[in-house]
Order: sequence, then structure tokens, then C-alpha cells
Amino acid sequence: MGTKNEKRNGRLKICLLTYRGNPTCGGQGVYINYLSRSMRDLGHEVDVISGPPYPVLADGVKLHKLPGLDLYNPDHLFEVQNIRDLFSPLNQMEYVSMCAGGFPEPFTFGWRVYQYLRTGRHDYDIVHDNQCLAYGLLGLPRLGFPTLATIHHPITVDRNVELKASPSLLKKIKVLRWYAFIRMQKRVTRRLSRIITVSECSKKDIGLDFRVATDKFRVVPNGINTDYFYPLPNIKRKPHHLLTTNSADTPLKGLRYLLEAVTIIRKSRPIHLTVIGEPKKDGVVEQLVKDWKLSGNVHFTGRIGYEEFAGYYAESTLAVIPSLYEGFGMPAGEAMACGVPVISTTGGALPEVVGDAGVLVPPGDSRALVGAIEDLLDHPQKREELGRAGQKRVMNSLTWEHAARKTVEVYRETIDADCRFQ
Repeated sequence: MGTKNEKRNGRLKICLLTYRGNPTCGGQGVYINYLSRSMRDLGHEVDVISGPPYPVLADGVKLHKLPGLDLYNPDHLFEVQNIRDLFSPLNQMEYVSMCAGGFPEPFTFGWRVYQYLRTGRHDYDIVHDNQCLAYGLLGLPRLGFPTLATIHHPITVDRNVELKASPSLLKKIKVLRWYAFIRMQKRVTRRLSRIITVSECSKKDIGLDFRVATDKFRVVPNGINTDYFYPLPNIKRKPHHLLTTNSADTPLKGLRYLLEAVTIIRKSRPIHLTVIGEPKKDGVVEQLVKDWKLSGNVHFTGRIGYEEFAGYYAESTLAVIPSLYEGFGMPAGEAMACGVPVISTTGGALPEVVGDAGVLVPPGDSRALVGAIEDLLDHPQKREELGRAGQKRVMNSLTWEHAARKTVEVYRETIDADCRFQ
């Protein structure tokens, strides 16, 4: 490791952890990819340790793969690919827990990380966990690695929303079993010296739900990747055309309320909604589209490449973020970076991202969405002003360079505190 002075002021050797890093679904792979690249651009040496599915990383960022059973891979869902993998007691535990309805990936990844780093072959100045929060992380400081974690939002929010949406006692029991890992995450969070979170709202909610002192938290907003999200002024916007993203077919994303708003609006004017993503087969969203006869008004793109996003935003009249809760609100920031006027709920941290550069409505309120959408459709000048204000807000404070610089400040603070206690 470098000297104390080098750690404070110079190049750091950084280890980022993510128990899964899917680059096309979910936020973990996105966060790790962009943060690691931006830290590399600042001159730091960055390694990523990941379980499957593995992230796509920039040149110069080294990936260390920690193979697991990968039981949630849609290509072999719940199946063990090589029976020899079950010779390992840790893999046995992972498989049995999955069969019992649990989600063991964070726990098993944490132990794999500890076993990997205890070999003594690595000399990281800081280890930064991305919301794994597993027991194995607690051993890393004893190995000489100052350790902190990012918590994007309290996962208890997801659990509570799913419980509320569960139609039967059996379904509620299954939800509780799946989220049993939260007990571990709460205990680990309380023992970490510092926690990065992405908004003041998340800081407050995590502190309450996890019973963690707020002085442990450092707020570092996520960045928006302006390499992929930017205005395309030469593309003409389609009239009466809404856009939303729905990478996860879960109640927390609030898509049902936007679909309900579309059913109301179409009675009085033409309206079209493009959803970037695809609904779960035979899931709630797909059923709502059928029940409300929305197939002529709603189009799902399926998974698309990042290079396609700007084109979809450029064609849209406005973007809508109907989430019931967001720990940060990346879709809002991405739309703003593209210069698209935004309507967002006030769920979670979304007001912190949108500020006064968009229209805010209460979460779970279809009628409020209808009013906001119709108002912007009727006022093109207001749309133009909001689009310009949103792009300016992103460029001034919400890029990944901003996020990386603030994160490195927290690293140096953590390292300095660790040195004092050695």
C-alpha cells in the first residue's frame, strides 16, 4: 500500500465490489461501470470484484470474477450448471437457501470476497462495496482494508411495497422469505464506519429503517452518463408522445398509475406511451395492458442498447417518471440530460434530482399525472423551458465526474480515520 500522505493526496488503488453487475438490467452494473471509469479518468487505479452476471467495464479497469452458482440467470433459472459445484459447502448453502425461497447471493458473495482478499496478494487502499452489505465484509478491515459501502436506498421500501401488493397470505410469506437478507444488511451497515448514499432522502430513510446514526453517511449523488444521454436537436419530436423507462416490472416503479393515466387521457386526445424495457411475461403490467385495452397506445421496446436511448428521448414530447419511490432517480436525470421536459412524482429522492427543472406530482396518483401531462402537452413553451433547465442542471452538478470526485473525498476521509486508529 502507499504511504499515508500518498493515500491522502495522490493516486489511490481502489477495489469496487458488486455481487452482480449485469450491464443491461438493474442499476448495479451501471453504477460500477460509470463510477470506475470516472475514477480511472481522475488518475486512480481501479479494480472491480464481481459475481455473475459480470459488468462491462472501461479499458484500464480490471475485472476480477468471483464465480457463483448464478442461480437467477434466465438462461438456466434456478439450475446448477455443474454438479461438482455443489461439493463446496458455501455453494450448497446457496442452493438450499434458493430452494427455500431466499435470496442468498449477497451473503455468499461476501464470504467469497473475504476468502479472495485474505490471500494477501492484493494491496488496495480502500474497498468500496456496492450494497452487498454481507457479513464477510466485516472481516476486511482486520485484513488491513479500510472498507465502506454505498446504499442506494433502503431495500425495506421494496419489501414493504411488494407486501402491500401481495394478494394472499402465502404470497406475503414468500416476499418475507425472499427479503430475509435485510436482517444481515442492517447488522453490517451498523458496523461500517462510513456509508455513501445518493440523496438526502435515502440518508434519512436508511438511517430510520436500518437504525444507523446519520453522522456515518456521506451523500454523493449518482452521475448521468452524458456520453449516451444528450440532446439530438435534428430529430423532430413526435406530438402527444410520452416516454418512460421500466427496467424492473415491480410495483415500486408505479407504471400501473401511468398506464391508468393514459387510459383517461386517450378519451379526449391522441396519446402514445413508449416504455423502454419489457414487461414480465404474464405479469401485472402485461395483464393491465390487456385489461385496459392499451395495446394500441402503449409500446414496449424490449431491451435496447445505450446508444439507442438518446434517439428515443429526442422523439418524445415529454418523459414521465411515475415511481412510488426512488433512492436517486436515474431515469429522471437521463431524460433531463437529453433536454426532454420531465414529469416526476415526489417519491423518495426524485425532487432532489429534478429540482425546479420539472413538474412534480404525488406518487400513486393517476389523476395528478393526467393533469400534469395534459398541461405540458398544451403548453409547448413551458416544455422548451423545462427541457433547457433540466439539461443545465445535469451538466452543472450531476455528471459522473462530479460523483467520482466526491466519492474519492470520502475514501480519503475513511483512510485517514483508519490510519488514526491503527
